[in-house]
Amino acid sequence: MRLGIIGLPQSGKTTIFNALTHGDQPTGIALGRMEVYTGVIDVPDERVDRLSEMFHPKKAIYAKVTYADIAGLGSAADKGEISGQLLNQLTQMDGFIEVVRCFESALVPHAHGSVDPARDIQLMDEELLLNDQIKVERKLERLADEQKKGGGRDKIIIEREIALFEKLQGVLSAATPLRDIPLTIEEEKTLSGFGFLSRKPLLILLNLGEEQAQPEIYYDHQRSKIVGLQGKLEMDLGQLSNEDAAIFMQEYGIEELGLSRMIQASYDLLGLLSFFTIGEDEVRAWTVRRGALAPEAAGEVHTDFQKGFIRAEVITYDDLMKAGSMAEGRSKGKLRLEGKQYPVQDGDIISIRFSA
Repeated sequence: MRLGIIGLPQSGKTTIFNALTHGDQPTGIALGRMEVYTGVIDVPDERVDRLSEMFHPKKAIYAKVTYADIAGLGSAADKGEISGQLLNQLTQMDGFIEVVRCFESALVPHAHGSVDPARDIQLMDEELLLNDQIKVERKLERLADEQKKGGGRDKIIIEREIALFEKLQGVLSAATPLRDIPLTIEEEKTLSGFGFLSRKPLLILLNLGEEQAQPEIYYDHQRSKIVGLQGKLEMDLGQLSNEDAAIFMQEYGIEELGLSRMIQASYDLLGLLSFFTIGEDEVRAWTVRRGALAPEAAGEVHTDFQKGFIRAEVITYDDLMKAGSMAEGRSKGKLRLEGKQYPVQDGDIISIRFSA
């Protein structure tokens, strides 16, 4: 899972990246400069902690998420099309975290002269939509040429694609992100290689000043969510030792870091779930898309498990916690065998049976 951190200049993207990764990347990048910092972090999950307490493995492994701090977007708003180098980075992402500045600072002037979160969200939307619109128009031009020349692909396939891209053109012309429109499986397949930016899930992160209340922002789009975070405070806490951070949080009455909620929100936004494997060597969380069947989950553990999948032995995390042990869960009938058509559920603890 790769999430790109984007936003207008001086919005605090690198501050959020440092908070997430406990890093210390410089936060004063020159406007318009193309830079990418990447970090891999654990997805906080108390279920991994409790399973480790129960089974005492040699190691515990959490689900992972990769965050990329992508500088350069937002400075192109008055220049038109996104550069090829930047676009290449953006299209590789599974979704975006859009950092929107809400804090005031005399030392760090806003790129547009004033702090206005609703305006900044609109500016970023316009840039993503414009890029997709250019890409759609170019595709329609190529399809028209292909239709005119003939002798290539089936005419019906070309006409079907023209109808699809004309539909996308109409949606984008209405300033609507492509993530808002339902698509058939066949349409999804046709568009899979285009990397449309407005189709990607979007988490809007309101970067708040210390003790600043989260403003009410209306953003009614599919696969999108708004969360608030005191970015500078979270970065400062992330650079403390665990002991010092705990003391600070206790002193100021902070019960939970906002980063944990943000990471989980971005994980959920991508339509992902976690299942677990347990053993003497490790307790491990694995990531799979919602709706994935058991063989696909088995393939996340090892490709051979998917190829030779026979069945999966499954118990839910809640049932195991209530039972207190795997043996007790089995005796209570909570451990069950599932076949190839079983849709994996969040929190499933799975043991895979396969033929070599």
